[in-house]
Amino acid sequence: MKQQSSSATAIRRSPRQPRRAPGGWLLAAAAILALPAVHAQTQGPAAAPARQNVQAVDSIVAVVNNEVITNRELEDRIKMVEARMRSQNVAMPPRAEFRKQLLERLIVDRAQMQLAKESGIRVDDQMLDRAVAGIAEQNKMNMQEFRNQLERDGMSFARFREDIREEITLQRLREREVDSKIQISESEIDNFMAESPATAEPTELNIAQILIRIPENASPEQISQRRERAEQAVQQLKGGADFAKVAATFSDSADALRGGEIGWRTPDRLPELFVDSMAKSKPGDIAAVKSANGFHILKLLGTRKAEAGTSGTSGGSVPAVVQTRARHILIKVNQVVSSTDARRKLAEVRERLANKAATFEEMARLYSNDSTASRGGDLGWVYPGDTVPEFERAMNALQPGDISEPIESQFGFHLIQVMERKRDDVSKERQRQAARQVLRERKAAEAQEEWLRQLRDRAYVEYRDDADGRR
Repeated sequence: MKQQSSSATAIRRSPRQPRRAPGGWLLAAAAILALPAVHAQTQGPAAAPARQNVQAVDSIVAVVNNEVITNRELEDRIKMVEARMRSQNVAMPPRAEFRKQLLERLIVDRAQMQLAKESGIRVDDQMLDRAVAGIAEQNKMNMQEFRNQLERDGMSFARFREDIREEITLQRLREREVDSKIQISESEIDNFMAESPATAEPTELNIAQILIRIPENASPEQISQRRERAEQAVQQLKGGADFAKVAATFSDSADALRGGEIGWRTPDRLPELFVDSMAKSKPGDIAAVKSANGFHILKLLGTRKAEAGTSGTSGGSVPAVVQTRARHILIKVNQVVSSTDARRKLAEVRERLANKAATFEEMARLYSNDSTASRGGDLGWVYPGDTVPEFERAMNALQPGDISEPIESQFGFHLIQVMERKRDDVSKERQRQAARQVLRERKAAEAQEEWLRQLRDRAYVEYRDDADGRR
């Protein structure tokens, strides 16, 4: 299938210093510090002796660019992660180290959210409601049951919603800042396919990692300090410490609080450095390697036979798949066009199409925000897995000629029409697309680590208490 232009592939799977608001954190600090004084004034002179017993409502633990992180935010994050780790049977690290790790993670998240805000990335309530409903469904609960369970676990539903909003926002930011900038050349695909012969029984590896990140443009002294930290982690592992606990204590990777587990992947979907390091390993073995991002401590958790269709980028038997030829009209949501506006406009377009007052091609050329608009919204032949899940589910539910209701995805709202379907063998072109996707996934993991490192190094960070262990 021919490669679509950048905007057309938006539905497909596939830094800069933040502006500083003068005195922003001072205002926040003043508001916090003013609380006891206001309380004292309302009590009158008779309350003066009790002032010695008044405790601060909150305190600042760190300043990130023009915003503060409060102790209450940090404690809330600690409670949430502790509950998640207990549910996953991950051993808890020492409290001081755990607090330090989570503060650093909050700092990185805050720097990302600041960049997302500057970039105009937002998640409205309708999209958030759907995401939360999907999580409840995955847990086999209705919304009320899910809400009750959260409260039993000590988490407010409102806080949970905002955490999910933040996760979606950060995902969109990474797609924009990292994924969209990854380039795969035709020669890279040729080399990959030549070096990846099909095997009768392809395997998958489950690897866990501890990443000790090295700052950008690090000095020899900084590199030496990070190497010593990696060696401390290795010594604890050699002494019999639980890998998940050591990962939660030491690792700078986003998967640290999941015990460092990357998950089951075929070798072609892992960094070459990891595969080479684990080539002769048995489950339980540990290896230490260095990359441009830092020091990696790897553990092979297990191997298994890959599921059918997991790989297949070259050679071997060619499976038959169902392809769908589809077209769509995309209206993006932004500061000018709200979710309600986009949905209403597409409902009006759908009604015009149903009444045969216009053709799909005319409406696509007139209204679609996608580069396929000039082709009447034609996406060409689409394979399973080519589009984001929301789009694919809606498309698969249509018969040829049918037009969907307005469908929401992370890219906006779509009207989808299925034009025709066919069953076909995976062509050489499709194998090359699969190889491209594998290479993209491999590069994305490394690029994301590098981007986070650069974003963190550029941020102005001031620690206000001993949560990071520096004071």
